[in-house]
Amino acid sequence: MRRKLLKQKNALKARRVRRVRGKISGTEAMPRVALFKSNRFLYAQAINDVTGTTLASIDGKKLGEKANKESATKVAKALAAALKKAKVERIVFDRRGNDYHGVVAAFADGLRDNGITV
Repeated sequence: MRRKLLKQKNALKARRVRRVRGKISGTEAMPRVALFKSNRFLYAQAINDVTGTTLASIDGKKLGEKANKESATKVAKALAAALKKAKVERIVFDRRGNDYHGVVAAFADGLRDNGITV
C-alpha cells in the first residue's frame, strides 16, 4: 500500500514540474533558475535552455547550509554573486513543482534582495 501511495505522489509532483516547466524557458540574457529542494539541502542552477548550458550553480550542501528559510537566503546570496559574475541581472524562476512559500519564497526574496530581478 505504501509503495502505491509513493508512486502516486511522485506522479503528481512530475505533473506539476511539467506544467511549470512548459510555461517558462531561459535564455542567455534571462536564464532559468531551477531550484531543487530536498529535505536536507538546497541546490540551484541558472540554465540557458537555448544552448542547454549551465551559467551558474550553487550547492547548499557544500556551503554547509540546511533547507530552511535562513539558509535559503544565504544560498540565494551566493547564487546572486555567481550570477553577477556571469553578468546576469534578470532571471526566470523555476520552482520545480514546489509551492511558492516558506523556503522557496525565502530563496526568491534572497535573490531579489541581492539585486537579481525575478
